[in-house]
Amino acid sequence: MSASWSPSPVVPLRIEFDNTPRTLWLKLESHNPYGSIKGRTAFALWHDVRDRIDPRIGLIESTSGNLGLALAALSASVQVPFTAVVDPRVSPSVRSALSTMGARVVVVEQPDGAGGFLLNRLAHVAQRVRREPGLVWPNQYTNPANPAVHARWTAPELRAQLPARPMSVLVAVSTGGTLAGFHSYVLTHEPEWELIGVDVVGSVALGDVHGERVLSGIGASRRSTFLPHGYRPAVHVDPPSAVSACLWLEETTGIAVGSSSGALVAAALRLFRESPERTDIACLCPDGGDRYVDTVYSPRWRAQRALAQVDIADGFTVSAPVPPTGAPSERTVDTPETPNTTRTPGTEDPSLGEVRQR
Repeated sequence: MSASWSPSPVVPLRIEFDNTPRTLWLKLESHNPYGSIKGRTAFALWHDVRDRIDPRIGLIESTSGNLGLALAALSASVQVPFTAVVDPRVSPSVRSALSTMGARVVVVEQPDGAGGFLLNRLAHVAQRVRREPGLVWPNQYTNPANPAVHARWTAPELRAQLPARPMSVLVAVSTGGTLAGFHSYVLTHEPEWELIGVDVVGSVALGDVHGERVLSGIGASRRSTFLPHGYRPAVHVDPPSAVSACLWLEETTGIAVGSSSGALVAAALRLFRESPERTDIACLCPDGGDRYVDTVYSPRWRAQRALAQVDIADGFTVSAPVPPTGAPSERTVDTPETPNTTRTPGTEDPSLGEVRQR
């Protein structure tokens, strides 16, 4: 396999608050081959289960969108059937993209009673696996390959791109795999990082009280298997703040990010406001705004959900961001063998290894 997956860029955004200069470092995972950080997770999951795949039966996975898109592209590249189990919060454009790449899309309409649809999505997948021998479920929610890929790849890549000084690093939570992987990396390699988990109000991923959630891609209806005892420090962001941060960032910088990234930016602005000693915060932005045109960036969608815009950045002034940058230091990081990035998603030929013939 070609090792041509370049590091996603980091944009340093210069901010001033209370006459104190700060830097908000945005790592834009939307620049990955499959458009999100879940491309890394999908890559790891695929390699974990590929020896068990029957090319006639294929894969099934529960997804809020991004992992499904990545697995759909990987499956299409080797002509393996893939079923994405989603819920009504997944945008029509994402569902359409999944279908275009050949995935079968199953929408679970029944809420799970814990603020979302995840528990019923998982129940549907488990039922299908029991009923259809040979159907492979990579299971992003429990598979150790999920946090492992971020511990050995994403975290060291980010460290190589940031200046070697004290830094708060913010990571959004859904399955908890990314945060758990970063936590493992920090414990082992001891960078000067304050690692902070960011979740949404109503999510129980880190053990908090459940409630209704309207945003996709962040939060969960159950505790993270990878963080069974929760995680601290953590910041919880309400949906209006997350959405307002997306709109503010796009308006002031031209950078459009998804709802989970908006939650990170909202949390970063809160931390800057509350802690004058914090001068650098890095946000691991999972995806871009292109997948939220008909949700977060739609006035009609926001009005239907009573997501009135709030002044998330009151008191902050922003200078124009510099172009995406690579590592400011000479540190380097080994990148796992990765798919060829020169082709349109869904047509990649990543030499993903042989799937078992039956």
